[in-house]
Order: sequence, then structure tokens, then C-alpha cells
Amino acid sequence: MSAGEPAAEFARAQWTRATGAGVDPHEYGRVTDGLTSVADWGPSFRRTGDDYLERAGNAGSPVSAGEHLLMAARWFHLATLAPYAEAHRAAAEADHALSRALTVLEPGARRVSGEGFTGLLRGPADAPGTVVVVPGLDSAKEEFLDLVSALLARGLAVFAMDGPGQGVLAAGTTLRPDYEQVVGRVIDALGVPRVGLVGLSLGGYFAARTAALEPRVAAAATVSGPFRLDWEELPPPVRDIMARRAGGADAARGFARHVDLTALAPRITAPLLVVDGGRDVIPGVTNGEPLARLAPHGTYLSVRHGDHLLGNARPDWLSPLGDHIARTLTGTPAGSPAGQRRSPGPAPC
Repeated sequence: MSAGEPAAEFARAQWTRATGAGVDPHEYGRVTDGLTSVADWGPSFRRTGDDYLERAGNAGSPVSAGEHLLMAARWFHLATLAPYAEAHRAAAEADHALSRALTVLEPGARRVSGEGFTGLLRGPADAPGTVVVVPGLDSAKEEFLDLVSALLARGLAVFAMDGPGQGVLAAGTTLRPDYEQVVGRVIDALGVPRVGLVGLSLGGYFAARTAALEPRVAAAATVSGPFRLDWEELPPPVRDIMARRAGGADAARGFARHVDLTALAPRITAPLLVVDGGRDVIPGVTNGEPLARLAPHGTYLSVRHGDHLLGNARPDWLSPLGDHIARTLTGTPAGSPAGQRRSPGPAPC
């Protein structure tokens, strides 16, 4: 969809993604009902983010301020989903709002950055395991706060990251298929012997590829991740997004050719959970069933009514995924005392 077309269809397509990211559905309706074209999307969503910054500034307690800042981060990130010249500013605002929120709500959280990545490490310093959450084509660490909370609730430490071409790094970097090199540097920077890995949308490809090539991945899960891409069959809006993130149409075409897990899936030795939505049908995208079938320890969870990223079906996959990662990574059944350790302070999201 181009920036000059009516916004109603675009808003409907993004509804479960936005509400799955944690914005209020009624507020989403009020914001999008006022749009006359997709060109209005970014500015309107940034204004909504600014409203939450103002609420944070006038909040009656640090906890309330932090909660408003978390919501501002969500709205600023969602502003980047439509073509928008100021998307890089919105991504930076999302990153800054999330950092400010965690400074208030989780003083133990810390920024970790390196070549090709940046993100925030949350959770107890003595956590029995650490999970890296990998975003996708046009997502970012600010989109999956509920997933992070589910993992934190199981006593794990969580590093939610932006990689090349993603989130706050999108303005100065481009997508790269060899994401396992980036995750390898993340593991080095975190100073842990092994990690769990969760990838969402295109991040599912990155996570599966990394699980095949990086021996320190001890548990993995994908959500709406592609097994294979066919550039010629992809819808024009998807190709346009990929071209923006990869550095041009030719680079995007070359990137798409790499997205094929046929040879790599049998090399994934870590227990792998593959989550797909039955209503997630995108031309040119082969979903995750072959990945689960070819991986030696793959399990397939298909939610019949789920759409892309399954924002309309979170109870069907979020808890099972959290339990899979916690159980596999720590060897402790979910719900046991060791699996319930939490960091001090409130759980904000």
C-alpha cells in the first residue's frame, strides 16, 4: 500500500499486531479512525506517543510514569510500520522511551550494545538462563514487551535486541542474512555460556539459522517465521519494506534468496518450538511446518485462527512458548520454585 491510499484497510491489517504489542484497542480505533491516508499514520502515532510522554511527566508516581513511558515506546514503534520520512526519529523515540521506562521500573536493567546490535538486558543477575529475543523485518524490541514479560515471569533474564536494519539501528544499517554472527557477538557481550533464542516473523528465520550455526543456542522458538521466501511471489508491500530495510530492491532480492532453511533445519540440535497461525497466508512465504519437521527436535504448534504474529491468539501460544524455553533452557519445569525467581521491583508489562 502506498502512502497516498486510504488508511482503513491498512489499519485493519495492523489491528491485531498493534493490540498484540499491547496498545489499547479502543485507543487504536480512535487514532486510526481519524486517518485519511497512510501518510497520516506516522505523524498520528507519534502524537499519541507524545501524549504518553506528557502523561509520564505529570504522573503521580514513578511507577505510573514508567507505565506511561512503556506505552509511549509502543506507539512510537508502531509509527514506523507505514511509509514515513521521519520513521528513524520515531524509532529513536521508541528506544529512548523504553530506556527511560526501565530506568524507573527496573533499575537493574542495562543497555548492551556492540557491532550490529543494541538492546536491553532485563531480569535477575542470578537467572538460571538468558533468552535473546530477535525482531523481524519491520519490528523492533519495543513490539514484544508482553513476550519479554512472560519470559521474565519464569525467572529468566531476557535481552531484547535490535539488529542490523531493525528498530533504532534501521537508519544506519541494513538487513543481513548471516545473523548468527550478530547473535554470536551478543552472547559474547552478555558473558553467558549459552542462551535461549526466540525469533518473531523474519526474526524466526534469523533464530532458526542461528540455532543451526551457533552451538551456544540451547533452546529456540520461532513465531510466524518463514522457512523459505520466493521474491517474485512476495506481495509488493512486503518487497517494498524489504527494499527499504535491505538497502534497495537488488539487495532485497539477494537477501530473500538466502531465506531458505532446507539445508540448515537438520543441523538444529537444540529443542525447537515452531509456532504458526493458520490464517497467516502470505504469497511467497513458506511457513514453519517444514522447519519443525526437519529439525531433529522440532515441535510444531499451529493455531488455526492465528494470524501473522498471532496477536489475535496470544493465550494459545505465549504461555506454551515461555514454558518451552524455560524448561529446555534451565532443565527446571515451569512453575517450580527455581522457575519463579524474579528480579526485585514491579513487573511493568
